[in-house]
Amino acid sequence: MRNFTVKCGKEELSFSVPKEQVLHEIIGREYPPVADIPQAVREALLRPIDAPPLKELVRPGETVAIAVSDITRAWQRMPLVLPEILATLNQAGVPDSNITIIIAVGGHRQNTEAEFVQLCGKEICERVKVVNHDAWDTENMVYYGTTSRGTEVLINKIAAEADRLILTGGIIYHYMAGFGGGRKSVVPGISSIKTIRQNHLWGLGAEVGSGSNPNAASRKTLGNDLHEDMMEIAGFVQPDFIINMVPTPDGQYAGIFAGNWVSAWQEGCKLVDQLYGVEIEALADITVASAGGYPKDINLYQTGKTMDNAYYAVKKGGVVVLLSECEDIYEPQEFSRWFGYDDTLAMEKALRADFGIPGWVALKEVECSNHATYVMVTRPENAELVAKTGMIPTTTLEEALRIAGEKCGVEKPMYTVMPQGANTLPILK
Repeated sequence: MRNFTVKCGKEELSFSVPKEQVLHEIIGREYPPVADIPQAVREALLRPIDAPPLKELVRPGETVAIAVSDITRAWQRMPLVLPEILATLNQAGVPDSNITIIIAVGGHRQNTEAEFVQLCGKEICERVKVVNHDAWDTENMVYYGTTSRGTEVLINKIAAEADRLILTGGIIYHYMAGFGGGRKSVVPGISSIKTIRQNHLWGLGAEVGSGSNPNAASRKTLGNDLHEDMMEIAGFVQPDFIINMVPTPDGQYAGIFAGNWVSAWQEGCKLVDQLYGVEIEALADITVASAGGYPKDINLYQTGKTMDNAYYAVKKGGVVVLLSECEDIYEPQEFSRWFGYDDTLAMEKALRADFGIPGWVALKEVECSNHATYVMVTRPENAELVAKTGMIPTTTLEEALRIAGEKCGVEKPMYTVMPQGANTLPILK
């Protein structure tokens, strides 16, 4: 027998599978973390990719806008990064009074002043102006034009009118845009809600009834209309500089990439592939997938990442045993309401009429459940909502494995285990 340990919430659960029935264990690659983050940031600013050093790029007295991801991306640990950026700008003759940090919330809620401190650090908040982007504030947008796909480009006025725009952020797989980071700081980050919704509609197929767009998926950029539209939108804006981080599986920094907003980001994407893209030989009859425990499985919305990754490891008609405690299963409230539709077609039509990321994630979760049988290990009080997604709710791993064995229809099923399911992407050879 081969023994495995996976997380569900803050607990660790163990199970065993006959060795000859283990197909793959999918885990991220070990990678040495950045030991001294401030020093690494300084080096990245001095030796950027396809761009002059930041201190040579800016001119004395210029105004600078810095886009910083919102509280949902607090793992990026910007209090370790921003002091180095500001020090470089000061050395180049840009005073603190000429610098504005824009919290690039996209279509998310406005962040609080306490969250500003958490995101940027107390000292930074005391030195420079920090503001929320407001995607609904049409009076404070600048119109750039329309993309080849018909998206109207309206961008935050502070960012548009600054002499220099610096993007910050983190790069991980994104199951709509291919990868996070880079151009996502522009759209959705500092774009109008009209721009965001028009762009994100490319997450759906070409025709009503076609569901989600199969090319709007993790790791996919070529042929991904949503990503390509994002690149065109950011191309209108032409950010002056970027600094993006790639995390290790345990939340450290694996790498820091600074310079040109396209090529530096692309180099970071290569590291994401190296860390989290795992080639597999075959699809499993049963895939056991854990998000990685709390906080990655805090709610059903976040669990969608693991559901989607597991989709690529299991045969059509197979079974996924999904471990996700979901202590706040109904958060965000905008998400759970999408499971009130009678079928996926009704859900899709509503999404086309009023697009929102929560609705798209809900559609993807239902599509996953249509592809394979998902058996979810979660809290007993979560059973009602879990059932609405098409999944089978259970409260123990033992029960879930028993159901999986019955449902897969194979006498000796082959198993794939994904202990870091929220981050790792199976890539079929």
